[in-house]
Amino acid sequence: MADKCCGSEKKELITIENEKGCCSSQAEKVDSTNAIETDSCCSTARKEMKGLESCCSSKDAEKSSSCSGEIEESPINNITPVEGEKVEYRIHGMDCPSYALTIEKGLSRLDNIQEAKVNYNTAKLQVVGNNALSLDSVENEVQKLGFKTEPLKQNKNMRIYNVEGMDCGSCAKSIENHLNTIPTVTNVSVNFSTGKMKVEHENSVDEIVSEVSKIGFKASEREKGSKPTETAKGKEGYGLITLTGILIVLGFIGSYNGVSPIMTTILYAVAIVISGFKPVRSAYYAIKSRSLDMNVLMSAAAIGAALIGEWFEGATVVWLFALGNALQNRSIEQTRKSIRNLMDLAPSEAWIKVGSELVKKQVEEVSVGQIVVIKPGDRIPLDGEVIQGETSVNQAPITGESIPVDKLIGDSVYAGTINESGSIEIKVTKLVEDTTIAKIIHLVEEAQEQKAPTQAFIDKFASIYTPIVFVLALVVIVLPPLFGFGTWGEWVYKGLALLVVACPCALVISTPVAIVSAIGNAAKNGVLIKGGTFLERAGAINAIAFDKTGTLTEGKPKVSEIEALTTSEDELVSLAFTLEDYSTHPIAKTIVEYAKDKGVRSKNGELFKSIVGKGVQATIDNEVHYAGNLKLFDEMNISMDDVKSRVDEIQSQGKTVVIVGTQQEIMGIISVSDTIRTTTVEALNGLKQVGVNQLVMLTGDNEGTAKMISNETNVNRYFAELLPEDKVDVIKQLQSEGHKVAMVGDGINDAPALATSDLGIAMGGAGTDTAMETADIVLMADNLEKLPHTVKLSRKALAIIKQNIWFSLIVTFIALILIFPGWLTLWMAVLSDTGAAIIVILNALRLLKVKG
Repeated sequence: MADKCCGSEKKELITIENEKGCCSSQAEKVDSTNAIETDSCCSTARKEMKGLESCCSSKDAEKSSSCSGEIEESPINNITPVEGEKVEYRIHGMDCPSYALTIEKGLSRLDNIQEAKVNYNTAKLQVVGNNALSLDSVENEVQKLGFKTEPLKQNKNMRIYNVEGMDCGSCAKSIENHLNTIPTVTNVSVNFSTGKMKVEHENSVDEIVSEVSKIGFKASEREKGSKPTETAKGKEGYGLITLTGILIVLGFIGSYNGVSPIMTTILYAVAIVISGFKPVRSAYYAIKSRSLDMNVLMSAAAIGAALIGEWFEGATVVWLFALGNALQNRSIEQTRKSIRNLMDLAPSEAWIKVGSELVKKQVEEVSVGQIVVIKPGDRIPLDGEVIQGETSVNQAPITGESIPVDKLIGDSVYAGTINESGSIEIKVTKLVEDTTIAKIIHLVEEAQEQKAPTQAFIDKFASIYTPIVFVLALVVIVLPPLFGFGTWGEWVYKGLALLVVACPCALVISTPVAIVSAIGNAAKNGVLIKGGTFLERAGAINAIAFDKTGTLTEGKPKVSEIEALTTSEDELVSLAFTLEDYSTHPIAKTIVEYAKDKGVRSKNGELFKSIVGKGVQATIDNEVHYAGNLKLFDEMNISMDDVKSRVDEIQSQGKTVVIVGTQQEIMGIISVSDTIRTTTVEALNGLKQVGVNQLVMLTGDNEGTAKMISNETNVNRYFAELLPEDKVDVIKQLQSEGHKVAMVGDGINDAPALATSDLGIAMGGAGTDTAMETADIVLMADNLEKLPHTVKLSRKALAIIKQNIWFSLIVTFIALILIFPGWLTLWMAVLSDTGAAIIVILNALRLLKVKG
């Protein structure tokens, strides 16, 4: 995967005629082992390369809805720049450097644009226009070219708040609806699962906080880079609940001990006022904003009970509702802690070396390039590079690996990891908001806010179900007594009970809590799942395809044997060095490093060319020389009888052969071998144990190497001698066999196959921004150790979501049935609703405890 794709899945499939050559020129660097080199213009895992005909094509529509770069409609499209004013956009989906020029040319054709500049590295577009230019025309033009734009100016008034007190998804909707009625609020988004609210507004923060408090919740602004504040334990709320409970008990006892009915009614009335004040106030604003949340339904039930003389029932309803809310808040807070626990990993202060002195600074004040001193046992405050000292670092908070990693001068270290032994000095390479742990936190938060397909369906179902039952309750209250079937009091009571059951709180809460818990657990274990969609998809995977080099194997091959045939060994290595020095393929790098270690110098070469899937060529000493596989030299019709048998013998040992020669002769053979990762066999066995029955290896290597590696790793099938487009065909073949296929790569190579698969999994995400931002799931460690846990966790999450949904539906169905015979009292209805919600939350919390 290459530079940031972000929203590239959202891009319409296009072929840009004047850019057709961009992939073909880069594709020369593709060979039989690695799908696509890092610098390839199509190296994002969100694009599928169709041969060499089109530059990049979009990810299939199925993944588009859950792309991490999904962009909301801009609320400022009507802004018009004045003469010479500069407006900035973020461009999503630009994975080819030449696209920058394409966009600039496209915009330059528009009237009233003075200047358009696109920076590929930062994915930013700057437009300078006069007062006749509408931003609509800019965005439309960019969209025609197949990209998405996000006006950066829209963030000017965007603020993030923490919201306390939400115990149901309908609460979030009520807040959104209420704030949307305020003229100064442009856009609002409230996420119940994370307790976070994003509001774009022109009025003050205090006014927003005040408006949220009106509907019964507490909001506080979260400063950029700050940690979410822990929700207060609400001792005052529990005190009021206790007082209300005592009043109800006194009234109940008094009614059986000759106490005046007026006195017991007063006790119940006081209890209703104390516990019912907050939900009634929230209900008022919910109705005002046209929402039917639980506050409305409970308030109606309590007030209705009081009006028909059922004071005890009314008091019990509000008391159980308040108690249920408090317990739900306490339970749901445990899931939200998964984010705070991640944030607490990185220390807030750092010791900065200034001359010969150490100065303690807040991490927000530390700039790139400053020297930080970290003592043994301390957590590393910022990402950096070791410049002094040696140590072992526990990287479990980032990668989930339990074994400390040795760090020497020049190695990278990450904020939040623990310095186990020696004292070290690091040079800061990233600001606090750009550290790996900060990006993990951001991605996890974004993932937890995205709705999974199941959740989206249930939310839609609830939005239809609640109004229908509300209307049904009114019908039950009015029609039967109107036609003489029973008394008004009897049917009003049944209608009120139906109102309480009308809000499917447990059903709505069943999915998001499970998703938040699972994603939080995964992040703690060094796995980034980019949203509920991918969590659900991972749970359904039954086949996984692995790239061999760098995934199943170390990806660090070594030269094992050199056979010079018509020249000296040093001359052969020198020629190979010269030929391979311009390639970024792992085997080429291995030969170059070997030559350097041996002190061999390269020759003067020119006219270098990569031959796709076969090797490389260059002109050395006025003669064209080649380095590549057997297929390359077969096509040159050179006599290779002796060489072929030797090559077959070497390949049968699982080694890769690089042949060096000219069009006239074979000059020598260099054997290169790779080693299987120590964690590979255990990880693959773990996958079989959790029910993944098809493990497939894809490689560009020869049949002998592929067979040997497959035997050692226990994969079910292997496909050898594959070109990039061949790997795509294998993925499609597996899908046609009925498998849900995940593709595992190292985050850089195998873009087409990753794009075609149902789920793209990148490994080695720590320190690799592109992998973190483009893959569906990222294994932060550079091994497969956590993959079985990811699949197990996803399947457990799916199972719990199904359990929660069925439990919620059954409880609601039973409650509805019991209403009409008169067996379901109001307080039982409340207990069934809040009790079911609490049970659903506690069931989902089990996902936090699933061991990695």
